[in-house]
Amino acid sequence: MITVTFEGADGTRMTTQARPGTTLMEAARAASVPGILAECGGACSCSTCHVYVAPDFFDLLEPAGEMELDLLDFAWEPDPARSRLSCQVVLSEALDGLVARVPERQG
Repeated sequence: MITVTFEGADGTRMTTQARPGTTLMEAARAASVPGILAECGGACSCSTCHVYVAPDFFDLLEPAGEMELDLLDFAWEPDPARSRLSCQVVLSEALDGLVARVPERQG
C-alpha cells in the first residue's frame, strides 16, 4: 500500500492508503477528502481535482499531458511548479509518502 497525505487549505491533514495503480483522485475520493470534487469522475475533462504536489514528489510524477495542461489553465491559482490534476497522477511505490495540498477552492 502507498501512503498519501492530503493537506487542506486550512492546514488540516488527512492521511490515507491506496494500492499502486490507483489515481491520486481515486484515493482522495475513497477517503472523502474535502475539496476534491472530481466532477468528471476522472475523465480529465474538468479541473475540479486540482492539487498542489509537494516539491519532493513533483519530479517523480509522469509529465502532464497536453489535455491536463490545458485544463490546469481553468484551475484556481495554478502553480506550474506544483499543480496537477489528481485524476492524472497514478500512484506507484516511488510515490509512497506523497503530500498533496488541496486548493482553497476548485476552478
